[in-house]
Amino acid sequence: MKYDKKPDLELEKNDEGKFDIDSGKKRDIKINIPPKAQYIIKTIEDAGFEAYAVGGCVRDSLLGREPQDWDITTSAKPGQVKALFPRTVDTGLQHGTVTVVLDREGFEVTTYRVDGKYEDGRHPREVTFTPSLEEDLKRRDLTINAMAYNDTRGLVDIFGGLEDIEKKRVRCVGDPQSRFREDALRILRAIRFSAQLGYDIEEETRQALAELAPTLSRISAERIQAELVKLVTSPNPDYIRVAYETGVTRFFLPELDRAMETPQNHPHHCYNVGEHILHSLKTVRADKVLRLAMLFHDIGKPETMTADQEGITHFHGHAQVSADMAGEIMRRLKFDNDTMNRVCRLVLYHDYCNGAVPDMRLVRRAVNKTGEDIFSMLFEVARADIMAQSDYCRQEKLDNVDLWQRLFEEMQAQKQCVSLKSLAVTGNDLIAAGWETGRGIGEVLQKLLELVLEQPECNVKEYLLAEAEKYR
Repeated sequence: MKYDKKPDLELEKNDEGKFDIDSGKKRDIKINIPPKAQYIIKTIEDAGFEAYAVGGCVRDSLLGREPQDWDITTSAKPGQVKALFPRTVDTGLQHGTVTVVLDREGFEVTTYRVDGKYEDGRHPREVTFTPSLEEDLKRRDLTINAMAYNDTRGLVDIFGGLEDIEKKRVRCVGDPQSRFREDALRILRAIRFSAQLGYDIEEETRQALAELAPTLSRISAERIQAELVKLVTSPNPDYIRVAYETGVTRFFLPELDRAMETPQNHPHHCYNVGEHILHSLKTVRADKVLRLAMLFHDIGKPETMTADQEGITHFHGHAQVSADMAGEIMRRLKFDNDTMNRVCRLVLYHDYCNGAVPDMRLVRRAVNKTGEDIFSMLFEVARADIMAQSDYCRQEKLDNVDLWQRLFEEMQAQKQCVSLKSLAVTGNDLIAAGWETGRGIGEVLQKLLELVLEQPECNVKEYLLAEAEKYR
């Protein structure tokens, strides 16, 4: 989203030193609202009501980003909104939300509201509609999410969200303790926005989230998972350190706390286990599976740590333990099976390309064991792991990863067989050759695959059928 004119970030306050709605008129800020959202706002205004773009779309526009969604807040009640548009969906009438559909695109339009008492640490028991935009903005979590805009009135910034953008800080609207008591998930949201934007958390907000961290126990695993994924796939995934420092991880990822307190006294390492994990997160591509794999790749080290007579720490078998723990954590946080399977396999095999000097045979066997889809991602995992270690032998390690990748790409280019799927003989071929159906066919195919893994030139149907006769 581009400005028609660069915004002036100098904020104006009223005589009491507070930001007020009218100050929005005085700032020469223009946000380009897309035509459909603009049409909705104008239609509501022409009917005699107020309407503004609100929340994340305003924040992202001020940051020069393209908003994903355009949410609209209005003084019109849901029934009045529905009467203005030919096609609407009742997505949350009890909370004042109607989705207006224009050319198959939906826009959430929500009536100004005041939230009632929060009884479950997540949702208000009831909401009350209000004619006041200020009251509606007051209930929101962070100042950067509590701004509204329309072309008529300009930017409405009562709580200093624009100033917080200028100062690169995350701050609650009003009293942070009240905001976090209303909805404990806001604790993770504050840390997540800090990571996404690279902002510091304002001190009073930080103190409140630390004090109220235990209330996260009232939040569903699915909600916590969604915030964790957004955090680790952000431009600053290592900001999960803030969650550790404020005691927040203790209530949803205690395994990281143990890692942050486990030393690595070894020439190959310059950080403790937890800091190594956080540095590796920064180094790998912002892909959900890769970032989660780095988060968990050494999570089992505290369980396997030993020290020799010289005080050097060792973590034998940590890959298997880490993979098992990753599975437990992801099940606890309700991850889907596909993500869990891929992450756990990457964790289990994360050291494969960071060890022995390979030859083509070793690469074929590694791909057979890990699966081609996982092996193709291990190079990024290995490089991130190495870059988060000490510089001891770093270049040699990176060169070795490059060699693994070159051989893998050569193997792919030659279409060498690494699994039963690409074996030149199938079970049907053996049956056609007179073999009886049953377990024996699978055993013979596995033996033929072993032969081909050693000698890829043997992956010829006629040759393998002849070899199979030796196993009758």
